[in-house]
Amino acid sequence: MNKSTVLFVFLISTFLLTAQTQQTEVESLKKVSDFPIGSSLRFIPFMNDAPLQKIQQHHFNSYTAGSDMKMYQISPRPNVYYWDRVDSIVSYTKKNNQRLFGHTLIWHSATPWWVEKKAKKDPVWLDKFMKEYIQKYVSRYKGKVHGWDVVNEGFNTKGAGYRTESIWYKTMGETYIEKAFRYAHEADPDAVLFYNDFNIERDTLKFNSMMKMVEDFQRRGVPISGIGFQMHIRMDTPNEVIAHTLKRAADTGLQIHLSEVDIIFNTHDDSKGGGVQLYNELTDAMRMDQAKKYAELVEIYQTTVPKAQQYGITFWGFNDRDTWINRFFKLKDWPCIYDENLKPKPAFYGFLNALKADY
Repeated sequence: MNKSTVLFVFLISTFLLTAQTQQTEVESLKKVSDFPIGSSLRFIPFMNDAPLQKIQQHHFNSYTAGSDMKMYQISPRPNVYYWDRVDSIVSYTKKNNQRLFGHTLIWHSATPWWVEKKAKKDPVWLDKFMKEYIQKYVSRYKGKVHGWDVVNEGFNTKGAGYRTESIWYKTMGETYIEKAFRYAHEADPDAVLFYNDFNIERDTLKFNSMMKMVEDFQRRGVPISGIGFQMHIRMDTPNEVIAHTLKRAADTGLQIHLSEVDIIFNTHDDSKGGGVQLYNELTDAMRMDQAKKYAELVEIYQTTVPKAQQYGITFWGFNDRDTWINRFFKLKDWPCIYDENLKPKPAFYGFLNALKADY
């Protein structure tokens, strides 16, 4: 099936099937995909939302915790570890035959206040704590968590260079990233270990900084298994730039995870509350444009990343009701494949039909 035929089928089926979804169950994403399809979830509200659970179980075979597995949740105070919620997530994913992906071990924004305070007083302590934390955590869930975002967002928000304001960088230098991978690998040699970041699909300076680190790790045998492209993209993000960065990343031979996908219409400056409201309502034309963009993203992933390296596509929330975009950036946007009423949008069908296409 050539590209024009794929697009034609996708457009026609979008119009027809959107009307049908009010009465019938839609086709399952995971059943038509050659790679895992996931979504992030906040466990407590999710477990009290039966309609959301039904949709999640129907479409997804990979589960990423939105915040439940981050450091401030696991170790909010010195010498305290809370495992109960992660244990419950493990139980849920096992019961529903879903892959559990661990997000994230080390992230500057998820570092508890007490860790930063102690690291400033005793820099040597931070390395010891990181090793203890990672190895206690990863070994506890060895064989239960399939892969981990070992380090998240270690490079600048924009442009080249490491995120030097991070307590991890200020205390340990850039070696903290390498050490985190080594500690995680020691705890679970079979886990798939990712470096994960945002804007690397379109900010080539940032991407090049990350790739320099990745390629250095590969040369020196640092146990990195994959690259996570968060892929929080806008409608105007050029497809050719996405294809270029994915191709170069895939040339490393590592697993490639589109780890936090959503597609917005408005814009922002990557800071909390930094949204710029360009569109106040979602029109039919915008819905169709978004559906096309989701289809194109799937096509780029499938034609650029070799099958053996396709770790999967994960949505950072899959419905407009719960999207983080509006809360964080103080926007009104519609970035997901399901709408505020938990109904599939044209974006869903764009994504679904692209999964089914023969490229």
